[in-house]
Amino acid sequence: MNQSLGLQLFPAAAAELARVGRSFYERGWVLGTSGNFSAVVSREPLRLAITSSSVDKGQLTADHILQIDDEGNVLEGDGRPSAETLLHLAVVRLRDAGAVLHTHSVWSNILSDAYSADGGLSIEGYEMLKGLEGVSTHEHSEWVPIIENSQDMTRLAGLVEATLEQHPRAHGFLLRRHGLYTWGRDIAEAKRHIEILEFLLEVRGRTYGASR
Repeated sequence: MNQSLGLQLFPAAAAELARVGRSFYERGWVLGTSGNFSAVVSREPLRLAITSSSVDKGQLTADHILQIDDEGNVLEGDGRPSAETLLHLAVVRLRDAGAVLHTHSVWSNILSDAYSADGGLSIEGYEMLKGLEGVSTHEHSEWVPIIENSQDMTRLAGLVEATLEQHPRAHGFLLRRHGLYTWGRDIAEAKRHIEILEFLLEVRGRTYGASR
């Protein structure tokens, strides 16, 4: 995908990310300024549409979406990109993702803390697992890694890279006491993964509580 095509795709990606972000806010997954979202608008060179930092997701519009390069520099839009830009870039590169979505739900925070000592949690036997790309049976066992959160984004991006390499079949990961990251080939698939994983985390939490 060339750069000129990326410039054409940016407005559409920005509008869709804003729409998805507002819908997540309405579902209680990105209250206040929490959460961040990105989508690839060009591969060569790599360009991302990504949410601007410190924006109320209930008021998110296309004007709050920036275009950045592969080092996080802003090429289009006003504001500064999400503090977690390096994590988005790491997922895009290692998973060849077309979109990366990050939520801060109640259940992702509770379970990421409760299961942190195990390094993750396994979810299996639920029909909803079939909503994850490549999963065709409820008998699938989905391992959701948990990564210790850090304000050092370079270090945290390194932990994300190591985790994705260690768990190549994972569809997402949790940052402890922070939230859920997932991705997809495009925004629609990433949105579906958020909905599936948030559903499963809530079922897991409501069924077993915070017990390990």
